[in-house]
Amino acid sequence: MIQDTRSTRKENPVTATPDAKPRGTRLPRMARRRQLLSAAQEVFVENGYHAAAMDDIAERAGVSKPVLYQHFPGKQELYLALLDLHVDDMIARCRDALASTTDNKQRVQAAIGAFFDFVSGQGEAFRLVFESDLRNVAPVRQRIERNLRESAEMISQVIREDTGCSSDEARLLGVGLVGMAEVSARYWISSNGSIPKDAATQLIARLSWRGISGFPRTTAEH
Repeated sequence: MIQDTRSTRKENPVTATPDAKPRGTRLPRMARRRQLLSAAQEVFVENGYHAAAMDDIAERAGVSKPVLYQHFPGKQELYLALLDLHVDDMIARCRDALASTTDNKQRVQAAIGAFFDFVSGQGEAFRLVFESDLRNVAPVRQRIERNLRESAEMISQVIREDTGCSSDEARLLGVGLVGMAEVSARYWISSNGSIPKDAATQLIARLSWRGISGFPRTTAEH
């Protein structure tokens, strides 16, 4: 989990660090925004929100602080922009997984795999979404809850269509499956992938399928 106690880099503001990008290159606005978000993600993941400084982010991106503030008026706005980016990514992964097949057993494995793929993605973006130390801040909490709510709702819709479960029952099952996928994927990455990702995905998918397949279907199995 991102901790505020992580050490903060203390550097001469005039001297660039080895990680800093060279300054002076003019980029289109959207390309510059992507560059700033990438630099901010590195700093937030390394140091945690509270220990991260806009000076550090600007230096990592190889821009001046005024350039950074042209795109993001403050550190929280920058953090929220990152959250929006990665929450949208996680939701899209879940949506694509569910749409990838009409076979429900394979759907379960694909949905579980979406979480394992997300936590193993470049830059440890999952830490911002799943392990944020700002959950008590309303705008952050809203985005984190949106990830759970929308992913669970997509799964619960499939459950409602294929079983006799009520909407409330299907929604609870959807939340349970998302929770299992998230916690399992986070544990897997924290153990340095001691089990290969495909094997870990299949293991949790089998556990999930044994449970969900026990509910009576309203239609013939695909």
